[in-house]
Amino acid sequence: MVGKPAVEPIGGKRMSTILLRNALAVALATVLGGCMVGPDYRRPDVTVPAQYKELPGWAAATPADDTPKGDWWVAFNDPLLDELEPQVVVSNQTVAKSYANYQAAVAEVQVARSALFPTLGISGSASKQRSAAGNAGSGVEHLHPISTAGSLEGNVSWAPDLWGKVRRTVEENKATAQASQATLANATLSEQTALATAVIDLRVTDANIDLLQKTVDAYTAYLRVVDNQGKAGTVAPSDVITARTQLENAQSKLIALGVSRAQYVHAIAVLVGKNPEELDIPHNARLPTLPQVPAGVPTTLLQRRPDIAVAERQMASANAAIGVAVAAYYPSISLSAADGFSQSPLAGLLHVANHVWSLGADVSETVFDAGARHGQVAAARADYEAAVANYRGTVLAAFQNVEDDLSGIRILAQQAQVLDAAVKDATRGSQIAFNEYNAGTVDYTTAAVAQATQLSTEQEALSVQQQRLLDAVSLIGDTGGGWSADALGHAPVALSRNGVR
Repeated sequence: MVGKPAVEPIGGKRMSTILLRNALAVALATVLGGCMVGPDYRRPDVTVPAQYKELPGWAAATPADDTPKGDWWVAFNDPLLDELEPQVVVSNQTVAKSYANYQAAVAEVQVARSALFPTLGISGSASKQRSAAGNAGSGVEHLHPISTAGSLEGNVSWAPDLWGKVRRTVEENKATAQASQATLANATLSEQTALATAVIDLRVTDANIDLLQKTVDAYTAYLRVVDNQGKAGTVAPSDVITARTQLENAQSKLIALGVSRAQYVHAIAVLVGKNPEELDIPHNARLPTLPQVPAGVPTTLLQRRPDIAVAERQMASANAAIGVAVAAYYPSISLSAADGFSQSPLAGLLHVANHVWSLGADVSETVFDAGARHGQVAAARADYEAAVANYRGTVLAAFQNVEDDLSGIRILAQQAQVLDAAVKDATRGSQIAFNEYNAGTVDYTTAAVAQATQLSTEQEALSVQQQRLLDAVSLIGDTGGGWSADALGHAPVALSRNGVR
């Protein structure tokens, strides 16, 4: 209750109700027709190329409806990816953290929006007391009867958003929530591409293990031949040592691959939210299929990359923050009203004669603050300019990422063709060198060099296959993985039992 209660008859109660309604109606009309200080948001222009530099020499145009959408990993035709990728959304802890941050940002929007509406409350009190009375010096006191008192009161308070400060705050928080939602999408995509990368690395490691096992078997057979010839005295002892050393080096490399394989399995387990000991992946040297990934046109990145959406929404939030800072220059108004009953003794509290009411209004304006508001506005504008620079830098980096991916895919395809021929030649050369060694026309060093060349060429070809697959994953991630900024504002709003969605 504001001010001293005024006791009125029934006509006064009606008058207070009329005054309260009129005050609220006038304030509401003022708010609805009021202005919002600060600049309205418009997305800054960025320079977007008409097409990617690498695209003309890379591949023929592909229809846009072939662009990866949703479960983009199915294009790699790997059952392990199909099994594990959906678990990233549910169990990955990085994704769960981003989802919780998004939920908090959504709640902040609700908090900010609540300031647009009046606050209603109700309060009541009751007390019981008894006092003593008597003549001074007589030593005789008498107790008054017990008295009771009470009150019951409803109150309302409201600060009309005359200059749009609250609405700008809602706008700022809403943009921040959308940025958090895009951050969630970006975290999900990043963890999904990390999982695809780890699975590809694991498959290549298994293929390398098979390659080295085949090499160890071949070197074992070579050593048996050379050792028999050494015992017969037809070759120098150094040939036997060379053959044995070559075998032992291959065996060492084969054993070392076990460490890499274990680490990839552990990384995969963590990405799907499991303890490393919970996941066991059988050996499988079959590499994923290399998909055809259409890059689209550069302008689609502005809608399809969640990190760009994050930067753009951060710009919108910073722009709204300018309006919040500018609103501090204008006076603030708050209205309050109370209506209720107060009575002592308590009996008959709700009688008309005990009715009390009050109306109040507060107006405040800062006259001098030594430049504090000016500094806050300047800081908000500087934050916006920083957000603009971050947005444009993010767009430029996105174009660079895609160009790098396209370059890698195009150039590595050419290298793969050359290496396929080199593997055939190296395999044939190794067979010829060993046959010549058996014929006694060359020493074993020549045969050993040819065999080492075959192994290194096969490993390099496998490495190029690996990098082509990784570039395809990177291109899918760098073009948004099928995500679209149209999804902003439509994310789920509840956690499942195990995590997100």
